[in-house]
Amino acid sequence: MGGRWRTSHYLVAGALTAAGLAWASREAWPWRQPLTAPAIVVDAAYSDFRDALGRRETVSDVLARAGVTGRDYAGFLAAAKSLPVRRLRPGLVFDFRRLKTESAARRVSVRLSAERRLSVARGETGWVETVEIIPWAVTRLRVTSTIESSLYDALDKAVADTFLPVAERRQLAWAIADVYDWEVDFTRDIRAGDRFTVLFDRLESSEGERRFGRILAARVDVARTPEYAFYFEDSTARGGGFYDERGRSLRRAFLRAPLQFRRVSSGFGSRYHPILHTWRHHEGVDFAAAYGTPVRATADGVVTRIGHDDSGYGNLIELRHVNGIRTRYGHLSGFAPGLHSGARVDQGETIGYVGSTGLSTGPHLHYEFLVSGRPTNPRRKDMGAGTPVPKSLDAAYAAAREALRSQLEPSGAPAPVVAAARD
Repeated sequence: MGGRWRTSHYLVAGALTAAGLAWASREAWPWRQPLTAPAIVVDAAYSDFRDALGRRETVSDVLARAGVTGRDYAGFLAAAKSLPVRRLRPGLVFDFRRLKTESAARRVSVRLSAERRLSVARGETGWVETVEIIPWAVTRLRVTSTIESSLYDALDKAVADTFLPVAERRQLAWAIADVYDWEVDFTRDIRAGDRFTVLFDRLESSEGERRFGRILAARVDVARTPEYAFYFEDSTARGGGFYDERGRSLRRAFLRAPLQFRRVSSGFGSRYHPILHTWRHHEGVDFAAAYGTPVRATADGVVTRIGHDDSGYGNLIELRHVNGIRTRYGHLSGFAPGLHSGARVDQGETIGYVGSTGLSTGPHLHYEFLVSGRPTNPRRKDMGAGTPVPKSLDAAYAAAREALRSQLEPSGAPAPVVAAARD
């Protein structure tokens, strides 16, 4: 009897102890825990897409496709003060972001230039504009190669995409041609086996973009004769320019061509007109180029005419230069922002864009060169020598020239590969 009592006593005591422990830990009971749910990760709430401004389109057309219309579009325009809505070129890319549950974009971004990006986003009180400054780091590079077919093909083989993308290699080729504008004709003077070396700055953005910056020095061997070009910036109002070894300017009063062209589609002289279907004297040179290609003034001058011409030129610009010389630029798709009659322009300044207005069968530039009102072949005209380095700056130029030469030819001869130059 006593044994059974002790056993039941122990069982009761153990049950009471277990119950006490369970009660003490009652905060950990599952049914007493607050209800929780796994964190919701939103990774696909937004939809990003892009669109481009088409020919003869306005900003309203592009934004309408993104759902921004009516008063919403008016609010966007009021906020986007940095967007030159009337001076945007076809092909400009717009990046959009919108909620997947909405039909209208909540953010619009556009690259205004290589250094600036504009973003306009919806805030609590409407659209808000932000302009981002994109930093670019500078690296100095030296490229040397042998020309077999063309300058661009040689650059294309010598420079990999990791150094410069295709479009920037094309800009580098044009820049070299511009430096030697009247000294070397890369379509006629160069022979297979001729070499070139160029020292230039490459720019790289924080986003990994790479583009051509500027040329500092170059050497082109024409018929085994080296032609040097060194950039020198003096302390006068003339600014910088390219000079040869003796300090003679490579600049002429007029550029050889007013744009980067694919080919000369019609030369100066008699030709069969493709629209009028008659033989007539062609008083200029036609340069075939892509629609929207920038057109530059071939010399310093003053705008005397700008607008649409009904005689066949379409959109036309006429410039007056010194010594009774005038130049005309026809069939343009549009004019440079702010350009007007009486405005002064500098050599190389963009004044308009290639189009096909007037009597034209396709995009090209019609360029005329008139001396005392008489049409003259601009590709045969002697443009005279440029202004050399002033005598007072001979020592400064010599120092700058030798510093650049040491980077252009660090071992006394052009190197066979792309290499970074040391400052």
